Amino acid sequence: MSTIAFYGSSLLSSYWNGAATYYRGLIRDLAGRGWRTTFYEPDAFDRQRHRDIDPPDWAAVTVYPATEEAARAVIAEAARADVVVKASGVGVFDDLLLAGLAAASRPDALRLFWDVDAPATLAELRTAPDHPLRRALPDLDLVLTYGGGPPVVEAYEEFGARRCIPIYNALDPDTHHPVPPDPRFAADLSFLGNRLPDREARVEEFFLAPAARLPERAFLIGGNGWESRGLPANVRHLGHVSTRDHNAFNATPRAVLNIARDSMAATGWSPATRVFEAAGAGACLITDAWTGLEMFLSPGEEVLVARDGADVAAHLADLTAERAAAIGRAARRRILAEHTYARRGAAVDAILRAALAEKRGGRAP
Repeated sequence: MSTIAFYGSSLLSSYWNGAATYYRGLIRDLAGRGWRTTFYEPDAFDRQRHRDIDPPDWAAVTVYPATEEAARAVIAEAARADVVVKASGVGVFDDLLLAGLAAASRPDALRLFWDVDAPATLAELRTAPDHPLRRALPDLDLVLTYGGGPPVVEAYEEFGARRCIPIYNALDPDTHHPVPPDPRFAADLSFLGNRLPDREARVEEFFLAPAARLPERAFLIGGNGWESRGLPANVRHLGHVSTRDHNAFNATPRAVLNIARDSMAATGWSPATRVFEAAGAGACLITDAWTGLEMFLSPGEEVLVARDGADVAAHLADLTAERAAAIGRAARRRILAEHTYARRGAAVDAILRAALAEKRGGRAP
């Protein structure tokens, strides 16, 4: 069995960690293709107190203290793996992990940087000529990204990456699927996302402004950070929503809103995890406009697209329960046909095996 040492933010917790379901979907599928992954995550940001899942049978998980000594200890374990992955945004000792894993990996191992926020990472690289990742890129075998399309591929290659391949978010239909409505999540429009500096203005425009325009409608917002912000009277705040409740959160309201962060909207080709989770649950999705959307869902048939808050309010005012249900069914059909983690896992499996064989002179892993 081929082995992967994966150093990321968290597999066990989605708390302040939007990449959790992405990691889970891919690693679970790869397990069925003969890959054994050990996921190394720091005990940081209170995530271990907010676990969504127990350690699974399809991956080993090592939780290490958020100390330099512990980070160096888990870095040393990379020497046992066929593939060594350093993900972006671990949150503690990122630079140490990047340099240490490159040194600790076996010469015949594949070394990857997996970027789960490529637009933000590339913005950092553009302003920091001495950034550790810029120095490391020419020596890495591959860069995989959470999304970003042609602009991200071109930018990474300009910074010295040998090869950059987007691996988009997707749906795990065993995890995210239609469920009966739950009165806890009743609303006309719901939005799920943590309060972040590069998202807040767009949440104001696409969610809070429509709520103010439609005071007779019920709005629901989930995610960390919103409790300290003033919200319209018709907006109810839930706080952190566990992944075990995502199906009900998406299946219950009339519509669910996706709002891209500033950098992802500007770059395009960056559908968030919630796009696929919502479609998988059969939700009627309203999304802000971004380039590349048609690659995933067809506007007007499988998703409603809003250029601004006025469009969101207009969509919601005109949306009947029957049309919402039809859009949700169409979105689910499209995502199941084209955008599952089984498809993404097959692509990653082929990429890793081909790259390892090339590095090892034709010897397959």
